[in-house]
Amino acid sequence: MRIDITDVHRRYGDLEALAGVDFTVEPGDAYGLVGTNGAGKSTLFRLIAGHERPDAGRVEVGGRDAAAAGWRVREEIGFLPEDPGFPPGETGRETLAFHADVRGIGSGPDDVAARIDGAAGTVGLADAIDRPIGGYSKGMRRRLGLAAALLANPSVLLLDEPTAGLDPNGVAALREVLTRVRDETNATVLLASHALREVERVCDRVGVVDGGRLLAEGTPDELADGHEDGLEGAFVSLTGGGRDA
Repeated sequence: MRIDITDVHRRYGDLEALAGVDFTVEPGDAYGLVGTNGAGKSTLFRLIAGHERPDAGRVEVGGRDAAAAGWRVREEIGFLPEDPGFPPGETGRETLAFHADVRGIGSGPDDVAARIDGAAGTVGLADAIDRPIGGYSKGMRRRLGLAAALLANPSVLLLDEPTAGLDPNGVAALREVLTRVRDETNATVLLASHALREVERVCDRVGVVDGGRLLAEGTPDELADGHEDGLEGAFVSLTGGGRDA
């Protein structure tokens, strides 16, 4: 499903969160948004999910205005927050069943169970889905969050800092899961991250955001061209340091 961001502006009082942002994510592509804290990435996610309206410009998901279409757009979107905050006393299966119930996903118990098993298998949690979440590693909890986002078979996935706080093994495992998700679902993926090397490996196109503006976009190779440190070098050059990256 295609995402179109056209001359989008958003203010919160005196703060200009977005200032004329334009980009398109083609169906089935993975698009990485990289930027310092407060750059505007989270605001874009809220607009795409239809939780807020832009002050000016247009946000379209599948050709529909994201805010005006409301639930019709939200039901097409799976969202992985940076910290899903799952209750440690529940099993992974219980938590996914709760998410399915709250969102009205599934046509009955058998369908919900099949969706849970399918999502758990996709993210590599089939052997742990009936264990308490309190025993999960941070990477496993992140993968459980991704499974929750996949329950409705979404056409769009919004991933907010999916590798934040993970050790190298956890990052590598999640990268493999994201690659598998793309192969199995053909969902359009929008990924906000500070992990520039992971964005470079996973995403088809990358947008560099700073101060509410899209400074540059292109394929990772296009942005990295001429920079000895690849995408990281391009990011530092564009943002004037990128200390939070």
